[in-house]
Amino acid sequence: MKFWKTLKRFVSDDQGLETVEYAIITGLIVAATITAIGILGGWVNTQFTDVNTAVGAGTP
Repeated sequence: MKFWKTLKRFVSDDQGLETVEYAIITGLIVAATITAIGILGGWVNTQFTDVNTAVGAGTP
């Protein structure tokens, strides 16, 4: 009898599921942030390269 009560309580517990959901959401946020930083870093690098080329060539 005690086994079935414990099993029912385990099946009806949602706390573990919420933890998994939060972990997935956090993972997606981290992945999106890393992607955005990578894209932004590439753009900034291109801008600095263009400025460096323009200054080195003596163009205004």
